[in-house]
Amino acid sequence: MLIQRSPDVRPSEITPKHLYLNRRRFLMGLPVAALAARNALAVPKLEGITRSPLSTTEKVTPYNDVTHYNNYYEFGTGKDQPASLAQKLKTSPWTVNVGGVVNKPQVFDIDDIMKMAPLEERIYRHRCVEAWSIVVPWIGFPLNALIKKVEPTEKARFVAFQTVLDPKVMLSERAAGIPLPYVEGLRIDEAMHPLAILCVGMYGEALPKQDGAPVRLVVPWKYGFKSIKSIVKIKFVEKQPPTTWNITNAREYGFYSNVNPEVDHPRWSQASERRLGEFLRRKTLMFNGYGDQVARLYVGMDLRKNY
Repeated sequence: MLIQRSPDVRPSEITPKHLYLNRRRFLMGLPVAALAARNALAVPKLEGITRSPLSTTEKVTPYNDVTHYNNYYEFGTGKDQPASLAQKLKTSPWTVNVGGVVNKPQVFDIDDIMKMAPLEERIYRHRCVEAWSIVVPWIGFPLNALIKKVEPTEKARFVAFQTVLDPKVMLSERAAGIPLPYVEGLRIDEAMHPLAILCVGMYGEALPKQDGAPVRLVVPWKYGFKSIKSIVKIKFVEKQPPTTWNITNAREYGFYSNVNPEVDHPRWSQASERRLGEFLRRKTLMFNGYGDQVARLYVGMDLRKNY
């Protein structure tokens, strides 16, 4: 018998495969915690981390969910694929080239980045455009610490970011379905905001490869695809830089991509979301709940036009 999915069920309503399987295993008597421990990939612990007062008090999403349900198209378009395929990526040695309209262009290796500022644990809400969300204890420091070191000139109005491109281990553009390398961008005042961080770890450990090792951006008031992974280049520019999903489909993905429940994705509503590990939906908050901190950045802007 052929069973068809009802046409009114959106992709965002479908329970993630790994959560469904974990629930089945639980019902069968196999401990989910044991499975998570067995499947978790070993990564170095990070020491001397302080808790940031900017952290949310919400319940943290289980580690196994955050590390096994990922968008990283260079390592597979299925959300369960990056957890295995990204392990091919070589993350040491690693350098980040920072330049553009700055007074002090520099090349930082990962050790330089780790020592750039005191590391903090920041428990942030993170919202994906597909209507799912997570709460993650990211470890990092404000992006503005790096910005101050290179001294942008008055011409610097935007910051452009680029992900590593390694054709030996990554999918081709055709297979990934997006142009490569992955690129993103922020306005300079967004990049300077203390909530925007360069992230080097989570859950007390270094970043797993599928989550953006060894260094990624985290911008918690924007949709997740703005938080670019595995950064190798940062460039300060005068004009708004291209961004991967805006290049791919400008109708669905704008440059700003602020979380806004009043602006629907063309194919589904953004008014509610499902947290990974939960089955009930919750109301989506403007700016992902960070409006008190960031709304001033957009005073006078039409946030429907500048989506």
